[in-house]
Amino acid sequence: MSATNAVVRRGDRVFSGFAYGSGIAILVVLAAVAVFLIAQSLPAVTATPSQVNQGGMSFWEYLLPLTFGTIWAAALSLIFAVPLSLGIALFISHYAPRRLAGVLGNVVDLLAAVPSVVYGLWGITVLAPSIQPIYEWMTVNLGWIPFFSGPVSGTGRTILTVAIVLAVMIIPIISALCREVFLQTPRLNEEAALALGATKWEMVRMAVLPFGRAGIVSAVMLGLGRALGETMAVAMVLSPSVIISFFLLRSENPTTIAANIALNFPEAHDIGVNILIATGLLLFIITLVINGIARLIISKRAAFSGANS
Repeated sequence: MSATNAVVRRGDRVFSGFAYGSGIAILVVLAAVAVFLIAQSLPAVTATPSQVNQGGMSFWEYLLPLTFGTIWAAALSLIFAVPLSLGIALFISHYAPRRLAGVLGNVVDLLAAVPSVVYGLWGITVLAPSIQPIYEWMTVNLGWIPFFSGPVSGTGRTILTVAIVLAVMIIPIISALCREVFLQTPRLNEEAALALGATKWEMVRMAVLPFGRAGIVSAVMLGLGRALGETMAVAMVLSPSVIISFFLLRSENPTTIAANIALNFPEAHDIGVNILIATGLLLFIITLVINGIARLIISKRAAFSGANS
């Protein structure tokens, strides 16, 4: 009996050590990445406009449009993705027949694994030409709204097209996570709402959505992180410029940090490499800030976060 206990205790110690080591390893890797980015970014801070080589802009003037483009494209993609993702997740978890729900769940999981270059090819060869006539209609009929004013792009390769592609990419991620969260709603809560006379939608609104609020935030933030860091799809679809522009349908569009690095890094040299790494540091910081905000929101509903102590 004592030998068995000793074996169990030894196994516990091994597992505990492995868990602690894994956690420390993540922190070490994160710190190493941060140190590398900071060290390589320092020369860029003091770079002259001629070294930046972007129309005489200083480093900070060069950084601002890239930051705007990254956040703007990701925010637009969330506007499309979040409502559709929640609808898909609720349909699979609470409305679809069991067999259909299983098939749809597997399809959503598979879509989340599709490489970004495939989405980029679809966006540039199928979506952009197909949606360009719709952009012309929007300019004619909705041009009084500044976002949709012309002249419209003749290729359809605009920031709005990129947002749609990014939305398609992150919908499987958000909907898959939300589906699993909704399925964890206590059955007694749902039955209690129905017993009190609530309709199916009222039950979802009063029992399912409040229970899954923290999970929804986590899923949205994970999708946002994918949209912020997406490279190939944005680089392939967008006709980029280092500008700040809120126009959605024009041929001149702001680019993102990740796409700008991918497009310019092969030809960069000397301090140009440091400038691109500095933009990567900014993207790193943006991602950390967003994740911190998400954790702050989730901590207010720790009972449902799945991270209870």
